[in-house]
Amino acid sequence: MNKEILYVVDAVSNEKNVSKSLIFDAVETALAMATRKRFGMHMDVRVSVNRNTGDYDTYRRWLVVDDEDPNFESPERQILSSYAKNRGLEAEIGEYIEERIESVEFGRIAAQTAKQVIVAKVREAEREKLVSSYRDKVGQLIMGTVKRVDRKGIFLDLGDNAEALIPREEMIPREMVHNSARMRGYLKEIRQEQRGPQIIVSRSDVSFLIELMKLEVPEINQEMIDIMGAARDPGSRAKVAVRANLPNIDPVGACVGMRGSRIQTVTTELNGERVDIVLWNDDIATYVMNAMAPAEVLSIVVDEDKKTMDIGVDKDKLSQAIGKGGQNVRLASELTGWTLNVMSVEEAEAKTEAEQQAILELFINRLDVDEEVAVILVEEGFSTLEEVAYVPREEFLEIEAFDEEIVNELRERARTALLTEAIAKDTPIPADDLLTMNGMDKDLAYKLAELGVRTMEDLAEQSVDELLVIEGMDEDRAAQLIMTAREPWFKDSESA
Repeated sequence: MNKEILYVVDAVSNEKNVSKSLIFDAVETALAMATRKRFGMHMDVRVSVNRNTGDYDTYRRWLVVDDEDPNFESPERQILSSYAKNRGLEAEIGEYIEERIESVEFGRIAAQTAKQVIVAKVREAEREKLVSSYRDKVGQLIMGTVKRVDRKGIFLDLGDNAEALIPREEMIPREMVHNSARMRGYLKEIRQEQRGPQIIVSRSDVSFLIELMKLEVPEINQEMIDIMGAARDPGSRAKVAVRANLPNIDPVGACVGMRGSRIQTVTTELNGERVDIVLWNDDIATYVMNAMAPAEVLSIVVDEDKKTMDIGVDKDKLSQAIGKGGQNVRLASELTGWTLNVMSVEEAEAKTEAEQQAILELFINRLDVDEEVAVILVEEGFSTLEEVAYVPREEFLEIEAFDEEIVNELRERARTALLTEAIAKDTPIPADDLLTMNGMDKDLAYKLAELGVRTMEDLAEQSVDELLVIEGMDEDRAAQLIMTAREPWFKDSESA
């Protein structure tokens, strides 16, 4: 029988072109299953086959678990640590205690079981071998033939017995699919599933659109044109932002092609999805105006802190700017990374006027100044008390209407107002030297103050680990802030 094991391993390994090690593992699994059928299915069994002689030994084993382990399930497969020690068995928690038992013969039942296990293992190995050839192609376009469509999605035949799946969520909505049709997709990932690795392909991912653009526009692969971003509503509409790396190239025209030939090919592949080519610009306001096409933007109000923009358009073109179901503004927001609020010019002006009036009243009431001074502050771009209190003195003095005395008075009044507000809210206030320190911003200064770090001296005494409790802080920035705070120490040392 032992010789028969070696014969089976050799024969199957040569026939299926898989490693002998895999077949030996299958035989061991089959013998373990046969042993459990004979002695008890609840027990845990391990079989070890000698790869040279075919001899094998069988062991019953128990997993050592902690006495307090809530996952202790069965004494047939597990043993408590204390009980194992009482029996004189040396094993750590998580290790196995084994006891040699009688081996079953590699007879008809074991052979049948082995055959089933070997077939499953061979299929798994063949599948892994096929899939492994596609691992280097993740992130690329692949082509296949529609094999079948079911509730899971579209199954593609890639050739050489390789199969890929386009899951339902990765399909283009409302796309008609026919068996035996050729279909292209974006190889998104190799997903490990219970039945083995599965090639996952997407047609709705934004990367599918980008790769199609690279395929149809050779200037992109030649790095004459860059794709700066893309946003999709699969099967309906998409926007792609591009820029030229050479001054004599029209990136939008190159992507559209002669009479729209290039972009039409992409649109056809995407089941009629309309693709807008947007000219990228490093000026965010101009970029947003381009992204909102075909709507014409008449006004923009930018809030850099909140990363939002109020966009004013002609009242009659408001529905076009928003798009069906908000599609146009949503895609423009995804493309630019900014939150865009679209409204009519009249609404935008009214909103801006209301916000400016609120800021005006804030300055009049909190700084105790007349309307003329408040208007100057608003016109110069001040919108908060913090800006008045902590903007660099040199910048403040550049305002022609203010001299040094007025600037000092305004800064002092703003700081007093902020202090009064903080006391009312019981909020720790950072000192001026911390707020104005190089590399510091207002939000971080207040977070430090909440931790009891109110001055540069306090910060200088901190360690990197103590600052890492602040959300968004990393080791490099923490170290840089601490070193900046310690600079006065070094200057004092040099003076001494």
